Amino acid sequence: MIDKVIEIIAYWKVYRMKLNKNLTLTILSVFLTLSGWAQFRKYSNEFLNIGAGARGLAMGGAQVASSQDGTSGYWNPAGLTGIKDYPVLSLMHAEYFAGIGKYDFLSLAIPMTDKKRTLGISILRFGVDDIPNTLFLIEPDGSINYNNIRSFSSADYAFLLSYAQTIRKTETKSLSFGVNAKIIHRNVGTFASAWGFGLDAGIQYQTGRWKLGLAARDLTTTFNAWTFNFTEQEKEILYLTNNDIPVKSTELTAPRLVAGAAYDFKLSKDINLLTEVNMDITFDGKRNVLVSADPVSVDPRIGLELGYKQIIFLRTGIYNFQQALADGDTLNQKKVWIYQPSIGVGFKLKHIGIDYAFTNLANQSNPLYTHIFSLRLNLVKTKKKS
Repeated sequence: MIDKVIEIIAYWKVYRMKLNKNLTLTILSVFLTLSGWAQFRKYSNEFLNIGAGARGLAMGGAQVASSQDGTSGYWNPAGLTGIKDYPVLSLMHAEYFAGIGKYDFLSLAIPMTDKKRTLGISILRFGVDDIPNTLFLIEPDGSINYNNIRSFSSADYAFLLSYAQTIRKTETKSLSFGVNAKIIHRNVGTFASAWGFGLDAGIQYQTGRWKLGLAARDLTTTFNAWTFNFTEQEKEILYLTNNDIPVKSTELTAPRLVAGAAYDFKLSKDINLLTEVNMDITFDGKRNVLVSADPVSVDPRIGLELGYKQIIFLRTGIYNFQQALADGDTLNQKKVWIYQPSIGVGFKLKHIGIDYAFTNLANQSNPLYTHIFSLRLNLVKTKKKS
């Protein structure tokens, strides 16, 4: 959905300079093409590929092997077994395109008393609010009535119900697995809405300083069943402006695998360096990624985290490698490799963790930077004084 949101924002900026009677018709056309007819779409439910938590986003999304906090329900549900002693609450907020697009994440992970199993629930929302509806800007007599302008929101929601369990654990090795039941809800004002369901699964294995992870997303194929609801007056305007009026449709999201390996270097008594490499493997045909083939494509992610006494952390990452035309080289059509960079910091004080990430939603040649903040709270019971 991100690419569609970018289009909408471009139109919205035009609106903020000068109202255009065709603006909302264009916005509706963009959103209605999201559903199409029953088919696989390469970028279906794309908001679920943004990430969760400032730590992971600062590391370029390289998390499938090392994530063991409240955001693991998103990255790899097996990592929730890293929460053993008390419930953990995680929150994140980010704003894209100068605050026009808002992305939020909330999770609660609850360990069982045997310290081998963990339950989790995560909620994600990506939304664009206050989109102007100018369908009725023009009166039947041709006059402009600004009082007819209304606004609507377009938002995507995901609800993840997670279960994780440690299968085997020794002093030097551990193996765990996890699963997600995923519910999707998407809406475009009162015009269109969709519900969907899917499953994720993941494993993590640790031996010494090595960490390995594998996550299967949309394992059973995730679908969105769209329904549309237009008033007769809205249908009439859409018909007169040559817009299709869909009734129902289904959008399918193909499975993908994320494989990763991480190694924790002990640089000194107080300093360690965590390095991780992930491979996003898709099966829906050629994509503009580092390894592009049909039907399998591979998109690498690289992340680093330098920690001091497990209190202060510096992070960076690169991801989304793509080929694009070199700046200013429209004549020779020469292509170069571009990527998305990210950096961040983190602080951990007893039962509170604060993380910050500075990321680029586009690439280094066409930057769309954003600030991301997240908070982790260990919900520890306080002892009553006798």
